[in-house]
Amino acid sequence: MKVGFIGLGRMGQGMARRILDAGHDLSVYDVVAAQAAPLADAGARAASSVADLAARSDVVVTMLVADTAVSDVALGTRGLCETLGKGAIHVVMGTHGVATVRELEVGHGAAGQTLVAAPVLGRPDLAAAGQLGIVVAGPEEAIGRCGELLEAMGRRTFVAGPKPESATAIKLANNAVLGCAMVAMAEGFSLVRKYGVAPQVFQDVMTEGLFSAPAYKVYGQKMVDGSYDEVGSPINVGLKDANLIAATADLARVPMPSHNVYRDRLLEAVAHGDGDRDQAVLALEQARAAGLE
Repeated sequence: MKVGFIGLGRMGQGMARRILDAGHDLSVYDVVAAQAAPLADAGARAASSVADLAARSDVVVTMLVADTAVSDVALGTRGLCETLGKGAIHVVMGTHGVATVRELEVGHGAAGQTLVAAPVLGRPDLAAAGQLGIVVAGPEEAIGRCGELLEAMGRRTFVAGPKPESATAIKLANNAVLGCAMVAMAEGFSLVRKYGVAPQVFQDVMTEGLFSAPAYKVYGQKMVDGSYDEVGSPINVGLKDANLIAATADLARVPMPSHNVYRDRLLEAVAHGDGDRDQAVLALEQARAAGLE
């Protein structure tokens, strides 16, 4: 399959490499040209522009952080809507807002193309290992055409339905629950520290009991170790997603009081200069609030 991949950051590097290793004809592009070098050395073709990449691709995957970035790539001058062939597919795999995904769907539809939303669940290490969870939504035929790509990048695909925005809603809801879990863990660690308990003991009790999921094990251990500079998901990206979650909830008139607490903690972390550190640094924010730091 002729595949284009745009967005070669921490997540995109691993995902694109999985597609290349699966034997697909891969073209790659990033606004930072040097990001394409490792993949070009491995056999991918480094495209000179979005249009150059689109001209050689039947399916284009984007893994971009900001809504403005994916809108520019798809809807801007010489973007995907203008330069992809009719019948081509754009698989949008970053975390974006519902309004943006709706705009992309309309734009591609008018151009005779198809949008598939397939946001991912996982951190860069899982992307490199092909162990991401992928929530996919879009026309059934288009999802079927992308099946091999999704299998190369993920351990499991969850089909959300025929409307791309359905996958977006699931990803944002999942992030909201994860954010609340991090806030709750941070509160728990501060509480036991006030009673002279070693945080590792609480982490062991928590993850060997009710909360044995990877999110609790990974983020909880980072909170215990204070390894906030080993960044998987930075605070600034978490805040971007938190704002998308709030906008999505507003659009559907859904109150989310727990999410508001999570967003406030993210804002506090940014105010303390921790925006580029891992989201586990929320434990430090809670410790400050408890008079522990």
